[in-house]
Amino acid sequence: MKKMSGSTECSRSRGTRFLFVFFPEIETTAVNPSATVTRKKSNHPCPHLFSKLRSSTAAQSTISICALLICITLLLFTLSSFEPTSASSPASRVRSRKLISSSFWVSTSPKHSPEHALQGMGTLHRRGTRAMNELVVAHAVESLTPRELRLFLRLLFRSGLSSKSDLLLIFPPNYSGSFERTVLEENESFLKLVQDSAKDGNLTGFDSAQFMISAKKERESGEPIWGRKTKSNSSSSEEEESESTRLSYGSVVSFDADELDPENSLARFLHTVPMGLRRWSCYPLLLGRLRKSFKHLILVDAKEILLLGDPLSRLKNRSSDSVYVPATLAQPAPARKIPDRTQPSGQKPVSPKIVMGGSRGVRRLSNAVLTEIVQETMLRKKKSSVTESGLFNQLIGNEFLVKSIKLIVLTESIPELSSLTGLSSEVVSSSLLAKISVVRRSSNVDSIALIRKQLCPFSSKSANYNDC
Repeated sequence: MKKMSGSTECSRSRGTRFLFVFFPEIETTAVNPSATVTRKKSNHPCPHLFSKLRSSTAAQSTISICALLICITLLLFTLSSFEPTSASSPASRVRSRKLISSSFWVSTSPKHSPEHALQGMGTLHRRGTRAMNELVVAHAVESLTPRELRLFLRLLFRSGLSSKSDLLLIFPPNYSGSFERTVLEENESFLKLVQDSAKDGNLTGFDSAQFMISAKKERESGEPIWGRKTKSNSSSSEEEESESTRLSYGSVVSFDADELDPENSLARFLHTVPMGLRRWSCYPLLLGRLRKSFKHLILVDAKEILLLGDPLSRLKNRSSDSVYVPATLAQPAPARKIPDRTQPSGQKPVSPKIVMGGSRGVRRLSNAVLTEIVQETMLRKKKSSVTESGLFNQLIGNEFLVKSIKLIVLTESIPELSSLTGLSSEVVSSSLLAKISVVRRSSNVDSIALIRKQLCPFSSKSANYNDC
């Protein structure tokens, strides 16, 4: 009977040990803690089997948790690699791009943080439709007012030059904030003008045909260099191939003088450095970074010069070393009287208010002007007597300094805006712009009131301009 009872107890204990695999250990411990202690002290071989089973279960649980974490990680990585799909069809994206969607202009409003123009510097006000070969670099002097800047931008945007070139503005330190709103408003007015012209082809006073190019030429041009690059969509590209013409307009960016010339290089030579001279110390950094991006450049004073057309049209067949400077009616004062450095008596005085030509020639000329400013100020006792016009004419007359530049002095001088008043509204017509592309502001006539009087009758129907 004892043997039978022993075998019975062993079978019961084995049955109990088998049940421990399915029930938590804490639960059995809570039911009979004394029995657990007794089994731990027992030397019977059955408790060792229980320990092995428990360690095996713990290992399987650890492996299961690790496998679950790996699966979750792979799932998250897969989801993050997918591109967000757009709800609009490719055709709607093409139409919105063709009409210049207004959502692009919302991103340029003052409520949003502005985007940098180039390599963490500058401000991107408008990103053009394609990469351009021509660049207009306009500097603002300290006396330039927002109304004068508005007139400069309005005429430039309406001209054919804005359809094939980018605009870069250089503002004096602490002046960019007062001009940003003006740039934004003129950009929005230009958008309304283009949209109204696309809807109504008979809109007078504005030629929208000059802002249209072939779709093939746009694809060959590539993306603008300003701002962040956008990813191309193959499906939208296929839709674009069916279109014969596309809109073309350039980018608009601005830089502060302190960004391009952080140390104010000329301050050690001059007591006060006007923007007319400091702009030449801003060009080396700027034009050096853009030397491979543009073929032709225009350096222009936004206060003195108004661009009505494309003065670069005559430069198409010229080399990159060619530089054009216009003659001026006013005789500039010589920089200083030294026989071997004075301007030749037979040379016509030229104006530094606008310089245009190939990118290489303009870059070399700007470096030579900066060197001339430094040398002139070091030799002069009265630093305030240094003028931009005198230095520029002295440099142009020195063949040694400009021997690497193919300098071409235009025989005709730049006409004043007041001389065009007899033509009434034809000042802004395309037929006149083909003949006269550059004018000077009139000193005795309110240029802003004159242009507004001629533009507003054409734009009042669609209310393109807020000041009309």
